[in-house]
Amino acid sequence: MRITSFNANGIRSATTKGFSEWFLGQQSDVLCIQETKAQESQLTDALFRPDGHHCFYRDAITKKGYSGVAIWSRREPDEVRTGLGWAPFDDEGRYIEARFGNLSVVSFYIPSGSSGELRQGFKFEVMEWLRPVLDQWLASGRDYVLCGDWNIVRSALDIKNWKSNQKNSGCLPEERDWLNGLCADLPEHADPATGRGWVDAYRALNPTGEDYTWWSNRGAARANNVGWRIDYQFVTPGLRDRLRGCSIYTGQRFSDHAPFSVDYDL
Repeated sequence: MRITSFNANGIRSATTKGFSEWFLGQQSDVLCIQETKAQESQLTDALFRPDGHHCFYRDAITKKGYSGVAIWSRREPDEVRTGLGWAPFDDEGRYIEARFGNLSVVSFYIPSGSSGELRQGFKFEVMEWLRPVLDQWLASGRDYVLCGDWNIVRSALDIKNWKSNQKNSGCLPEERDWLNGLCADLPEHADPATGRGWVDAYRALNPTGEDYTWWSNRGAARANNVGWRIDYQFVTPGLRDRLRGCSIYTGQRFSDHAPFSVDYDL
């Protein structure tokens, strides 16, 4: 089973750059999209509902052309969920989940705080509120794959300019501590009480890898590979041994993010 995660930075923009054609050649079973930046009523073209796929969208209702997530799936899900019960998060279109038997695939878009203190404060609120939700999922007995743009790096391996970004949103120590505190791909990050935690699929497959998924549009960041790894697939521990490989596609530029795919033995 191949699952692809992609922050489109505007799904209509990404499709004009060839994303849909590329995606349909990848044999992905599930696609998780973030930042659709469109209302579903604007996405009636076949490009946004390709043949052979079941397509589900969760728009932002706070303002048009903002945020938004989606899931495209070859197999019809048993259930699709679009809210976690906290309006400030749900209404910005930041979560959608497709359920297939005991497997849940989630498309998440965690807020950025780079625009200033107000949004950084909201990001911290989201982090605090989301932690018990993720803990509950871990303890549920379901298999989860959490795809998406989390807007946080985990370590110096995940960002080109580590030292100069220590005071910038996405690389703040408290953000990294929170994200690493969710994870168990390294022994020091597992919950000491249970030994349980989420597995970062890329890092489990590439313990010393230094690949990136996002590059600023400023300057020549992409040309010089001055990037950040902020797009993830976090999986429940039972899926760790089902990881078979992953790839970050940089051959074409559909967005300021690159599509990130993981193959699972499912």
